[in-house]
Amino acid sequence: MPDRKPARKLIGELADSFTELPFLDRTSTEADGPIGWAGYDEARLRAAERTGEDESVVCGTGDVGGVTALLVVFEFGFLGGSLGRRTGARIDAAFDHAVRQGLPVVTAVATGGSRMQEGMAALAQLQRIAAAAARVRTAGLPQVAVLRDPTTGGGWATLGAGADVTLAVPGAQVGFAGSRVRPAGDDDAVAAYTAEGQFAGGHVDRLVSPENLPGTLASWLRLLTARRGGAPDLPRALGVRTEPESGWAAVRAARAEQRPRAGAYLDDYFDHREDISGDRCGGGVDQTVACGFGSRAGQVIAYAAQCGTATTAPGFRTAARLIRLADRLGIPVLTLVDTPGAANDAAAERAGVGGAIAEVFAAVASARVPVSTLVIGEGGSGGALAFAAAGRTWMTPDSYFSVTSPEAAASILKRDPGEVPATADQLRLRPTDVVALGVAEGIVPHAVTCT
Repeated sequence: MPDRKPARKLIGELADSFTELPFLDRTSTEADGPIGWAGYDEARLRAAERTGEDESVVCGTGDVGGVTALLVVFEFGFLGGSLGRRTGARIDAAFDHAVRQGLPVVTAVATGGSRMQEGMAALAQLQRIAAAAARVRTAGLPQVAVLRDPTTGGGWATLGAGADVTLAVPGAQVGFAGSRVRPAGDDDAVAAYTAEGQFAGGHVDRLVSPENLPGTLASWLRLLTARRGGAPDLPRALGVRTEPESGWAAVRAARAEQRPRAGAYLDDYFDHREDISGDRCGGGVDQTVACGFGSRAGQVIAYAAQCGTATTAPGFRTAARLIRLADRLGIPVLTLVDTPGAANDAAAERAGVGGAIAEVFAAVASARVPVSTLVIGEGGSGGALAFAAAGRTWMTPDSYFSVTSPEAAASILKRDPGEVPATADQLRLRPTDVVALGVAEGIVPHAVTCT
């Protein structure tokens, strides 16, 4: 059974202290609401008596893991956590308080959607909430959503899916369509409306059990509000330190099974990190691209890292999402290049891999924060170059960067497979060659400060 604890109990678990915001909308002067729904006043009174709340959200500031944040926590026991006019007014005022005080925003969502007893006056609150969230984004403040059971309708379509980082409680119902309004007869589709289904579809960053939620949320808030800095130090090289003698030797070194991959570099580089996951487009998750935020010597740095295999459209879109988010929050970015190239099968084309690569090129090119790149293995064609920052790319000794793979080049030129090694030499893809061509700034055998 999914966790449906009362709002104030959840607040007590998440925050060491909490101060509720004062509101001036405690009473309604309209009998049975704006559309005169018979019995609405009595329903609200019963909900208030049952929950101790006078509306479906509790809003205030709290200390979460040492970070002061604006908290908006839904009380599902109050008319199913539904969104009415007063709900919208409170969220609007709370978000404006966050903007004035420069606070990160946490929404713990548990709602069945808009409040029918208020008709279109309730549905219109989604526009109000979306506008308030947009003001938070414009102010460069992070938004973290906790998806509880259920997170449906407008609550999912605004506060949930619109957040920068989404954490979901396993087993929670998450989806735009609630259980009573879905098409009938497709029992197999029920999984699509769960937290697990949304995670698999690329719409949720992480599934977090209720007992781990306080620590995970605190970790994210500390990262997203930590000290910003300039261009990050580059990771130190973890593999071989000797220069390859030929292009083919460089290719073989980059393809060596024992060569350190992105995970080893990220673990060595960061003191602590948290991943984001998914492309937010329904394409799913590319497990071979690691994206997120990490802390290094007290400075927060975003990262987008290829992990040594062909990168798919969801992987590129997740990286673009990460870079755009980091840019909006003023957080510098480190990218790690390691891919034989973009996925090039029919499924990749149907998924729009070309457009996804274009998104990464655009995100890197338009970023206002420093973006620094280290090529740690294979640098295969445009799928690798999209992750690289022009004028701020370095290489490790066991890496290469090439316009295409030696095998593909030989095939294009109608050469015998035995000529692949010689073709690799002609491509001038060794680290020293790439530096000489002006595409990379240098080779990094040890930790180097990127200036």
